[in-house]
Amino acid sequence: MVMRSLMMFLMAGTVCAAPESFEAIQAGAGISQYEVGYGSWQTSADSAVVIAGHSKTGSQSLHLKGGEDQSVELMFKQPLAEEMWLSFWSERWTSRTPFEYKLEVKIGGQWRTKKDLSSETKLGDFHARTGLLLEQGTEGLRWVATTPENTGVLIDDVWVQKLKPMMVSSIETMQPVVPVLVGKSVNPVVGFTVDTDGRTEPKTVEEFQLSLEGTGRIQDIKSVSVLYAGNEEEPGAGKVIATSSDIAEMMTLKGSATLESGRNQFWVSVSLKENASLDGSVDAGISKVKLGDGAELQPSVVSPQGAQRIGVALRQGGDDGSKAFRIPGMATTNKGTLIAVYDARWNGGGDLPGNVDVGMSRSTDGGQSWEDMKIIMDMGDDPKWHHDGIGDPAVLVDRSNNRIWVAGVWSHGNRAWHGSGQGMKPEETGQFMLVYSDDDGKSWSKPINITEQVKKPEWHYMLQGPGAGITMKNGTLVFAAQYQDGDKNADGKKVGTPYSTIIYSKDHGKTWQAGNGIKSNTTEAQVVELGDGSLMLNCRDNRGSYRTIGLTYDLGKTWELHPTDREALNEPICMASLYRFEREGEADLLLFSNPNTQSGRNHMSIKVSDDEGLTWPSIWHSLYDVRSCSGYSCLTRIGNDKVGVLYEGPHEIYFLRFTLEELLRESK
Repeated sequence: MVMRSLMMFLMAGTVCAAPESFEAIQAGAGISQYEVGYGSWQTSADSAVVIAGHSKTGSQSLHLKGGEDQSVELMFKQPLAEEMWLSFWSERWTSRTPFEYKLEVKIGGQWRTKKDLSSETKLGDFHARTGLLLEQGTEGLRWVATTPENTGVLIDDVWVQKLKPMMVSSIETMQPVVPVLVGKSVNPVVGFTVDTDGRTEPKTVEEFQLSLEGTGRIQDIKSVSVLYAGNEEEPGAGKVIATSSDIAEMMTLKGSATLESGRNQFWVSVSLKENASLDGSVDAGISKVKLGDGAELQPSVVSPQGAQRIGVALRQGGDDGSKAFRIPGMATTNKGTLIAVYDARWNGGGDLPGNVDVGMSRSTDGGQSWEDMKIIMDMGDDPKWHHDGIGDPAVLVDRSNNRIWVAGVWSHGNRAWHGSGQGMKPEETGQFMLVYSDDDGKSWSKPINITEQVKKPEWHYMLQGPGAGITMKNGTLVFAAQYQDGDKNADGKKVGTPYSTIIYSKDHGKTWQAGNGIKSNTTEAQVVELGDGSLMLNCRDNRGSYRTIGLTYDLGKTWELHPTDREALNEPICMASLYRFEREGEADLLLFSNPNTQSGRNHMSIKVSDDEGLTWPSIWHSLYDVRSCSGYSCLTRIGNDKVGVLYEGPHEIYFLRFTLEELLRESK
C-alpha cells in the first residue's frame, strides 16, 4: 500500500517556536514544496490539503481526506536529542463509520502505534486536544485515518515543545448562554480558563472564591460545584472537584486538580430546587483561585455581563426507563394547558425504525411544573417488526371544541425514512396515525389510521411535520407534512425525492386531505396562517444554509415562494419552529426558533418578525442555548405576554419561558 503523505522537516536542533496552524500555506491545494524558517513542507493533494474557514486558531487547518489508511507524516531532520512534548487538536469530520484514527511514531527506523485517537476525537469544533511525551530518538510522526470517502479528519495547532517547569500565564472568565435547568445536576453558569506553559513540576488548584451576585433568588439554589474539564471546552463538561450546599452570596470551595500544559477549562455549576421560579435567573463569578503553592489568581472580569435563565429539564435520558427522548411538539389548549409531545426512544437515540413510542407531558401552570409522562401512541413491541415504533409527533388544538390532535408515523418493521416503500399497507409503507383527547389531555383515544386519506399509492412515504399544527380562522385544521415521491433509479430502486406539504381537515378531523409539494428536497416544515388568510410553510431544505419559505392561498394545491425564500433564515439542515402570536391593537408577530447556524446544531435562538416574515431584525434575535444539541424545537403561546419553547438537548427535552418584552427588546 502506498502512503500519500505530508512531509514536514525541522531544522537541526530546533523545535516549533509556536503551534503550526497552517496559516502561511495557500488553502485549497496540495503543496509540492514550501520553504519556511524551520524547514520545508511537501504534500500530496490526494491525501491532505489545507482548508480555510474551519480551524482551532486562525482561519485554516489541515484536512486529512477520507479514504482507507490516509496518512500525514511529520519527519524530524534529526532524531530528537531529548524528550519533547507534542500537542495538537483534531476534529472528526463525519458521524459515519468506519472511523479509525491513530498516531504513529518512528523510532530506530520502525513505525509503531503511539496512541489510538478514534474515541477521543469528537465531531465538530475541535473539541479534542491530544498531548503526549515524545521519546528521545523519535525520528518522525504519522497520523493515519480510515474514514468514509469525502469526509476525513481535521488537524490544527501542532506543537513540539521542549519540556520545562510549568508556569501559569493567565486566568479568564467566560459566560456562554446556557440555561439553568430544574432537574439537572450539572448547570454551568460561568466558566474560567487557566492557561499554563510547561509540563514539569505541574501546578495544582486548591481553592475557589465564588460570587452568586446577580442571582434573582439565592434560595432557589440547592448546591454549587466546580468542575474541571481539562482541555474540553463544551459548557458543563468535566468532573466535580469541589461542591457545597451551604449557599451564600460569597462562597469558598475547596478542591484539588492538577493543571495540564496549555488551556485548562473550569465551570461553576449549580443545581436548583424543584420549586425554582422560571421567572428567575442565576449568575455567578470567580473572584480568586488559589494554587497549591499559595499563589493566587484573580481574573480581570469576575463575572461577564448577563445571567442565565431558569428552565426545566422535562425529559432526561433514563427517565421512566427510556434511554433517550427526541422530537418535541407543543401546543396550548383553550384552557391554557400546555401539551408537550415527544419520542420516547427506549433503546437509544436512533430514529425509526426502532422501539419508539409517543410520550406526552402536561402542565397547567405555564410550564412551572409538569405531570408524569403518559404514553399516548404505542403500536406494539414485537422485535420481529422492529418493535412497531411510532414517532415524530406533531400536536394541534381544534379551537372550536378544544379537541387535541396528535399525529405520528408508524413503522411496522423497516417502514421509516429509508425503508418505507410504495403502497398503502403497514407491511409496505409508513402509516400516518392520529390520536385525540377531549378532556384537555387527561385521556386519549386509540390510534386512527388516515394513510389512505392523505397518501398516494405511488409515494414511498408520508408523515407529519413534526412540531405543531394550527386551526385556521375558518375552522380548518392544518398539519405541516412531508412525503417522498415515486421516483426510482434506472434499476428500480427507491429514490423518493422529498417534498414539504400540508394535510388539512374541514370537518374537525373526520376526514383529511393532502396538498401538493412546495419544492423538491424539502422535508420537515411548520405552518402558520397569515393575516390575509394565506398559509405560510417554513421548510427544512436539504440544500442547506437557508430555509425554504412559501405561501398557498388554496390549501396547498398551488404554492408561490415568499420574497425571503432561501435568504432570510439560516439553517444547518434541521427542523425548526414557526408560530404566529396574535395581539390586540398591535401588529401580530411571527416567532421562529432553530439552531441559528449554517453548520452544526447549536446556538438555539428565537427570532421575531412584526411584518409577516418580510424582515427579522437582528435586535430581535435571542440566543437561548449555545451548546451542541439535537436542534429541534417547538414554540407556543403562554397567556397574553409569554412564549414557551420546548427544545432538544443531546437526546433530552428542555423547556424555557420568555416574556414578549424581552424578545422585543429595543435597540439602545
